[in-house]
Amino acid sequence: MGTDPISLIISTFAQLYIHIMLVRFLLQISGADYYNPLSQSIVKITQPVLTPLQRLLPKVGRIDISPLITAFVLVVALYCVLLLIKGYALQEGLGIVLLSSVAYTINAILNIYFYAVIGSVIISWIAPGSYHPAPQLIMQLTEPLFKLFQKVIPPIGGLDLSPIFIFLAIQLIQSQLAQLIIRLY
Repeated sequence: MGTDPISLIISTFAQLYIHIMLVRFLLQISGADYYNPLSQSIVKITQPVLTPLQRLLPKVGRIDISPLITAFVLVVALYCVLLLIKGYALQEGLGIVLLSSVAYTINAILNIYFYAVIGSVIISWIAPGSYHPAPQLIMQLTEPLFKLFQKVIPPIGGLDLSPIFIFLAIQLIQSQLAQLIIRLY
């Protein structure tokens, strides 16, 4: 949204925290190991912000939706702050801010999965069965996605083609999301 240093600093730190919040939500959905040291770090970083919301928002089944809602609210706040820094009135573009925030949140989730799948493929080549916390967490994050696609396209002769179709699905969703945003503007 801007090239001035203040906007860049605010945007960078806000986007980092938003992505950490979304990773917490995705790890929870995938059923990743809560006691993994990296999972514990993510929980410690996000818990101070989430504690009040967890009391207000109900769980959906076993899933706590407060990280997703918080990430969305942080995106809206980021866009509003950046617009105010640029000198725009919020009343004129609040609808666009909300739609852009939805698109940003969905796109961020897709990007997290995209890079997690790349990491998972590389880990399966270089260090399959690694006991390090980072590869374990990446594999746990992507495992439900792989299983979903393997139901449709099972491995052929030991070759798993599901990552290719996951990449295609992510690219297709992102392109449609971009077209939708272009039409709205």
